[in-house]
Amino acid sequence: MKRTPTTASERLTLADLVVLAMLTERPTHGYELVAELERREVSDWAAVSRAQIYYSLKKLAGLKLVVAAEDQEPAAGPERDRFRVSAAGRRAMSAALAREHWACQRPPLPFHTWLALVAMDGPGDRRSVLEARARFLDEQIEKEVRTLEAIRNDPGPTQAMALAIVSHAIKVFRLERDLLKRVEPLLA
Repeated sequence: MKRTPTTASERLTLADLVVLAMLTERPTHGYELVAELERREVSDWAAVSRAQIYYSLKKLAGLKLVVAAEDQEPAAGPERDRFRVSAAGRRAMSAALAREHWACQRPPLPFHTWLALVAMDGPGDRRSVLEARARFLDEQIEKEVRTLEAIRNDPGPTQAMALAIVSHAIKVFRLERDLLKRVEPLLA
């Protein structure tokens, strides 16, 4: 029998954590938050939709984990109320990130799953999918190298962490590319 989450930190989804983390940087409203997440290409590492962002803001406000920001400016519309993280929100985020689910999991790597399935595919089809994956990996490496340069030119409080994450992503893509080269003769 699955246990129902009881504490606020147990009820936080990935989208909730992304919203809380972004609001720790500065108070903002949903529209601005979505634009910033798109600018940072958060979808590359967290599958969070625009609708989830607005849903999370409403949910987090209901749980009192975010509260209205005290601004001098009036809201620019119904979806433009500015929020900031409350003290309870910071505690819930810290508690959620300390949970074993986040700190001690080993999720399956989609690339490994895909590669194992390709090995079971017919020999004629393997070459084209391996070539397609190699092209994709090359494109991602080029894209992330450009992203790394953009981060270097955009200093801010999260620059060091962003540099570390994107550098890691580049290494992972290069490792996958190297693995493809090694297994290609095995799959011919």
